[in-house]
Amino acid sequence: MNQIPPVVLTFAGTDPTSGAGLQADILTLSSIGCHPTSVVTAVTVQDTLGVDNVMVFDAEWIEEQARAVLEDMEVVVFKLGMLGSVENVAVIAEILADYPDVLLVMDTVLASGRGDELASEEMQEAMRDLLLPQASLITPNSMEARRLAFMDDSEDDEENASLEECARRLLALGCEHVLITGTHERSIDVTNTLYGRNGSMRSWRWDRLPGSYHGSGCTLTSAIAACLAHGLTMEEAVAEAQEYTWATLKGAFRPGMGQYIPDRLFWARDEDDSQNN
Repeated sequence: MNQIPPVVLTFAGTDPTSGAGLQADILTLSSIGCHPTSVVTAVTVQDTLGVDNVMVFDAEWIEEQARAVLEDMEVVVFKLGMLGSVENVAVIAEILADYPDVLLVMDTVLASGRGDELASEEMQEAMRDLLLPQASLITPNSMEARRLAFMDDSEDDEENASLEECARRLLALGCEHVLITGTHERSIDVTNTLYGRNGSMRSWRWDRLPGSYHGSGCTLTSAIAACLAHGLTMEEAVAEAQEYTWATLKGAFRPGMGQYIPDRLFWARDEDDSQNN
């Protein structure tokens, strides 16, 4: 019998462009040698410009999908993306609590790349209260980190907060690690920093690529989940996943009129090119 690849279960909304969301998760997990399983939390109407409409699934559907997979397969990592509603957050938290030994990697999706809101304040509060305490890693960008860390404070406090203080507050909510990405900061390079309970663990600096990308956060978080599923440590997984994600962005393509889409299968096309030469 062939060896079973590690199974990762992703909870996310669909994206018909396959730039972000569930399809991006599946592409990324497959590309890094995992078997992706999935729970659909919502169906979106969107293109590479932005999200036009969202149909959120009922919490009962979320639970039925997840339980069916979990009672049949051994999942080694959970990955969370867009969750859709407070009720969905609550039922997902209940499911995760039944599998405390399964690692949880959480992409704290609050808005689309264009800025379309995808998580109400009530949802953000539920995520903070119910999901962050169970998370092995959360991966907010700097804007999301400030919003989640300073929900109970003034806008001035949020805007002026250091990313280190954001990480400290998020870790105090119970998650084990926080990776804050710097794509939204006004800097020449992009700096991503991994924080643990004892503070900053490691920072990575990347060349800021030109263009705007649809699904870069989904790609990075899914790549980390895949690397963890293969047995890497948290620091190793974050490092390897960034290498992979940067390569997908460097090879990104623009099939529509909006943002570029990361090429999650860049390695396959590199092999094809080498064989044709």
